[in-house]
Amino acid sequence: MPLSALLLALAAAALHALWNLLIARARDPEAATAVALVAAALAFAPIAVLTWDVGRDAWPFVVSSAALELAYFALLAAAYRRSELGLVYPLARGLAPVFVLVAAAVVVGIDPTAGEIVGVAAIAAGVLLVRGIGGHADGRGTLFAAVIACCIAAYTLVDKEGMQHAAPLPYLELVLAGPALVYAAGLAAARGRPAVRAEIGLPAIAAGLAMFGAYAFVLAALDRAAAAPVAAVRETSVVLATVLAARVLHERVTPARLAGSAIVAAGVAVLAFS
Repeated sequence: MPLSALLLALAAAALHALWNLLIARARDPEAATAVALVAAALAFAPIAVLTWDVGRDAWPFVVSSAALELAYFALLAAAYRRSELGLVYPLARGLAPVFVLVAAAVVVGIDPTAGEIVGVAAIAAGVLLVRGIGGHADGRGTLFAAVIACCIAAYTLVDKEGMQHAAPLPYLELVLAGPALVYAAGLAAARGRPAVRAEIGLPAIAAGLAMFGAYAFVLAALDRAAAAPVAAVRETSVVLATVLAARVLHERVTPARLAGSAIVAAGVAVLAFS
C-alpha cells in the first residue's frame, strides 16, 4: 500500500471520528446534525456541479440511498443524545459490514469464506466487550447502534450499485442534499427554528465539512491503492473515536471497551481482506 494512500485513509478515519465527536459533544446533537448536513451540502455543491456526471439510471439509487441516509443521521443524532459515543460508534461501524455479509449470503446465496467467518467472530467478541456484559450494559444504546448499523449496511449496498451510474462526488451530493433539507426543516418544525439556530457555529459547520471530507479522502486513497487495505485502515476510526470519547467527552471507557473497539476494528479489517 503506497504511503500516500495510507495517509489518506488515516486522514479519512480521523475526519470520520472527528465529525462524530463534534456531533456527540454538542449541547443538542440533533440540531447540530441538521446544521452540519446543510453546511456540507452547501459547501460541496459547487464541486458536485463542476464534476457532474449522473446518469438517468442512478436516480432510483439516489432516492433509496437518500431515504436511508435520512434515517441514519436521525438515528445517530438521537443515539448521541441518549447514549455514549464510545458505545454507539464502534458497535454501529463494526456491525454494519457483518449485516452486509449476512445480506449477501441470504439474498445472493454467497457462502462466507473462512476469513469472513473469522472476521465476524472477532467482531462479535469485540461487540460483547464494547457493550459490556451483565447489568451495566446499555441496552438502549446497543439497540440504537444495531439499527444504525442496518442503515449503514443498506445504503452501502445501494450505493455500490448506484455509483455505477454516476461520478462519486455528485452522487454523494445528491444523496445528502435531500436528507439535509428534510431533516433541518422537520427539526425546525418540531422544535422551533431557534433550537436549530442555536447550534449554528464553527463546531457544527466543521462537522459538516468533515463528513464530506472523510469521503473525499477515501476516494483519493482508493485511487492509489486496492479497496481492501484502504477499508482496513479506514476502520482505525473505531479505536480513535473510542479514545476521543474518553479524552474529550470524559466518558468512562474501560480497558475492556477499548480492547473491544480494537478487536472490532481488526475483525472489520479481516472482512475487508477476505
